Amino acid sequence: MTRHLVCLSFDFDAFSGWIARGLTTPTPMSRGEFGAIGAERILALLEKYNIHTTWFIPGVTIGTYPEICGRVAGAGHEIGNHGWTHTPPTKLTPTTEDTDLERANYAIQRLSGISVKGYRSPSWDLSPHTIQLLIKHGFLYDSSMMGNDHHPYRARYEDKIAQDGVLQFGPKTDLIEMPISWTLDDYPYFEFVRTETTILPGLSIAENVLKNWVDDFSFMRKTETWGVLTYTFHPFVIGRGHRMIILEKLIQKLIDMGAIFTTMGAAAQEFLEREPPTSPQKQTEGSE
Repeated sequence: MTRHLVCLSFDFDAFSGWIARGLTTPTPMSRGEFGAIGAERILALLEKYNIHTTWFIPGVTIGTYPEICGRVAGAGHEIGNHGWTHTPPTKLTPTTEDTDLERANYAIQRLSGISVKGYRSPSWDLSPHTIQLLIKHGFLYDSSMMGNDHHPYRARYEDKIAQDGVLQFGPKTDLIEMPISWTLDDYPYFEFVRTETTILPGLSIAENVLKNWVDDFSFMRKTETWGVLTYTFHPFVIGRGHRMIILEKLIQKLIDMGAIFTTMGAAAQEFLEREPPTSPQKQTEGSE
């Protein structure tokens, strides 16, 4: 049976991404503050179309906006772990990364009453320890890597680059990777960010971006009998007026093209049923 799944995902970072970058003056903080406005608009739009989605929310955002985050959970949206702060795991010690995962899990479970199934790394960058820590904490899936576009796959650990530059793949695990792409993320298209050393130009014409997003689904529909396409949005980015217009247009076009909207946890579970694990996860031994 042909099934083309779409996961709309929202990284409700609010202030946390700017704080992690050391941008804590009033204007960057106000950019994060707009995320609360965007979240309100997104929740109303999703209710209009009766779509359940996945929100990755750092623990500090839950602490800052408990009412809005509670409404996300109350509306039936999945909440995934996005770290405690928005600090990339590569900048954390293994102990701190472990503690932050547990702390964020507790905040989400207390908010929603549901055990956390999924994780998305801040800035989409995993440490050498992340995969094993996610397995230790019982996650079903990760959504931080880009090794496919329409098809989930099994995450590996301990890949090694040999002295001659050849990549030696590490063992596969039972952890499901729900792949993402910068091309399906609103942030690089739209955000203007200027630092002392770099400029992210952003500010793309929204209708052009919409065409990219629709065409990626169209390609999946033409080439796959079963597939999952994950879009990544940030409330402080997509929540701006003209971008909310294209988000609604995207939803309408995908509906017309036969998309099946679902949460990432449900899509990962469907993949698990289609492709069950073939061997025990030996790398979890002694990880407790």
